[in-house]
Amino acid sequence: MSAHLSRRLRKGATSGAVVAAAVAALAASQAPEMTPPPTDNAGGDRAIGAGDTAPPSGDGSATGNSPYYTELPPLNTPNKPGLPPVKLPVITGPAQAGIPASVLAAYQRAEQSIRSTAPGCNLPWQLLAGIGKVESGQARGGRVDANGTTLSPILGPILNGVGFANISDTDGGAFDGDRTHDRAVGPMQFIPSTWATWGQDANSDGKKDPNNIYDAAQAAGLYLCANDRNLAVKADLDRAILSYNRSTEYLNTVMSWFEYYRRGTHQVPDGTGVLPVDRSDNRGQDRRPLPPSPLAPAPTTPAPEPSQPGAPKPDPSKPGGPSEVTKPPTKPTPPVKPPVTPPTKPPVPPTVPPAVKVARLAVVSSGPLTATTESAFTKTPTVAALDAAGAPVTGVSIRFEITGTTDTRFSGGATTATVTTGSAGIAAAPALRAGEKTGPFTVKATVVGRGMDATTFTATVTERQADALARVGGDALSATTGSTFGQSVQVKATDKEALAPGVLVTVVIADAAGTEESADGPSFKDGVRTLVLKTDENGLISLPAILAGDKAGEYVLRLAAPGGGATEIKLTVTAPTATPSPTPEPTPSGTGSPEASPSPSA
Repeated sequence: MSAHLSRRLRKGATSGAVVAAAVAALAASQAPEMTPPPTDNAGGDRAIGAGDTAPPSGDGSATGNSPYYTELPPLNTPNKPGLPPVKLPVITGPAQAGIPASVLAAYQRAEQSIRSTAPGCNLPWQLLAGIGKVESGQARGGRVDANGTTLSPILGPILNGVGFANISDTDGGAFDGDRTHDRAVGPMQFIPSTWATWGQDANSDGKKDPNNIYDAAQAAGLYLCANDRNLAVKADLDRAILSYNRSTEYLNTVMSWFEYYRRGTHQVPDGTGVLPVDRSDNRGQDRRPLPPSPLAPAPTTPAPEPSQPGAPKPDPSKPGGPSEVTKPPTKPTPPVKPPVTPPTKPPVPPTVPPAVKVARLAVVSSGPLTATTESAFTKTPTVAALDAAGAPVTGVSIRFEITGTTDTRFSGGATTATVTTGSAGIAAAPALRAGEKTGPFTVKATVVGRGMDATTFTATVTERQADALARVGGDALSATTGSTFGQSVQVKATDKEALAPGVLVTVVIADAAGTEESADGPSFKDGVRTLVLKTDENGLISLPAILAGDKAGEYVLRLAAPGGGATEIKLTVTAPTATPSPTPEPTPSGTGSPEASPSPSA
């Protein structure tokens, strides 16, 4: 790669000097931390960074280190350094600064979406534009359909180890049509294995398509922000670009376009962008030479060829020399207009971001948002993004946020979620699941990048209920003082005759009247007379052992559940049976003993 790049640069002047001059000119008015690093003239395509070494298989990069366009932006940037920025009108300005409308919209939408979900990354859309320029010439000059999908697949060379990395097939040919080896795919040139991890459905058409500029730009932005990178920090920015293609010259080329686009840009109709030709492998897509750009300047009259060695040179002092010879007039060659490619569809350049078009968020979901503890809500907050005329707005990022003292969460355990509106302008929040806390909470829906009042949904979590409690089998409960009730107690909870799992049942050992907790008599362990137990998946609770206590009498085991379910079980505590004292045996009559007392008559 580096050898070719050097040959290309020598066409203009010198190899490393041109790159350095271009980068310096483009970065002259930028902040110091955004200045591109110096060109690595000693190591060619050697990657930089601590511990960064390009693996031979191409792993560790989004593109598998596929070829890329190597042309640099012109030195005359859209706004020259030192002058105040000039706002360029639409469809005007330097041709190289023009970005096709759908491609520009995709980059800006990706920046907006990722800044709402990962604000610490500080992703600028101009970085996506710089990568899109060197990877595919902005989707081949914006040759995309109304949904942003390229009119034909953009495929890199076969990664079979011949001049490139060797990456065996990972997608069964689903994206690149090759069942033996992988190829980089789409306007952002993802290899299938990387797309499998980072692929996105940014245009809400139900597909993650690497050939769709909206899907690919969103995936590229998330890939660049990986590992908690902050792209406002130069070191993180360099690492992000090198993770895309591990080449120093690739880094410098992307940085050149990044700085160029930061100085100013404008949109052009789809299909009319300037298409670069020079690639790091000296070939175009599918390893075929690329055609010249439709907007390339027409060739002028060729300069006269130098005279052959040994041919006599005209002498100005002699007749017939240049001073006396007048060439016959020639008919001027009319200027050749560049070929005009008829548009495949009317250009639809978005004049404003979709979020700006939104006038209000209309509530779509109806009915109360309720659920019992530890269960899923049957409905989710849903809104429609509408413009001032009431028409739906597609492609708007809607942020849903759970607020209040609740442990309810979206699926996946998050309290926030960002959803993009589809063709009907509708965005539905992910499924909600209630936790253990009961009570009300709110879900707020806002338009990302639009200063509008939030649309608020009120939701409530209630306790699970049971309208009936009944003891499951068992004999009457009785015990003597100082012992333990030997019978086990199990109670079943039902609601509308169905088993009621997860219901909190309050158990109280009350006095004989069953009106209040007993002050003495039976108890659970450690003198506890009130418990709260939760029914299992079969709607059952099993009571712990009950101690009879020291006071005999009648008591009541009272159980109650939310929803009206209740039951009472009688507890009987008896005193132990008294053991009779032994009776002395009578003495036989007429057989007194010397010690016997005299009879009363003696």
